[in-house]
Amino acid sequence: MARPSVREQLVEGAVECFHLRGFNGTGIQDIARAAGVPKGSVYNHFASKEALAAEVLERYAASRDLARLDDAALAPLPRLRAHFAYLADDLARFSFERGCLFGTFGAELSNQSDMLRGRVESGLAAWTEAVVRVLDEARAAGDLTGPLAPERLGPFLVEAWEGAVLRAKVTRSRDPLDGFFAVLDALTA
Repeated sequence: MARPSVREQLVEGAVECFHLRGFNGTGIQDIARAAGVPKGSVYNHFASKEALAAEVLERYAASRDLARLDDAALAPLPRLRAHFAYLADDLARFSFERGCLFGTFGAELSNQSDMLRGRVESGLAAWTEAVVRVLDEARAAGDLTGPLAPERLGPFLVEAWEGAVLRAKVTRSRDPLDGFFAVLDALTA
């Protein structure tokens, strides 16, 4: 079996470090150590720690499985719930010690790095658009009848999820996510 490239090792190491300590709490040496490579390797593959973080955010966005939201094999509202359940399972896998990198980087870097703020914003925007599309499908099918229009409910759900994730990380508990699901179910009933 082929070994992953040094670049891949660096991205994977950075994901681990950024999840655990955030951007400012992570040094280049931490990333190199997590990747199992010499410190100088970082700058052979990335112009800066910020450039590495941008790559991490792109990969993170891809790992959120937005394609699941477009999978017409499942009805829209069960598909939406399955998407958030997937995200909840990912958080539970790490005992709620990790949050969402969009939330972590958004809170930490929005006033420090326009590039990373932009990456966070585009990741959140793509996610929100996918949620709105599913809600639009549910409305068109007659399954979403509440007073909130999909273009208002979609952003609310993403933002509420981010808050629930932060609270789950603080409490190291699934309870805030269960609260999110209770409201999701009530809003989409």
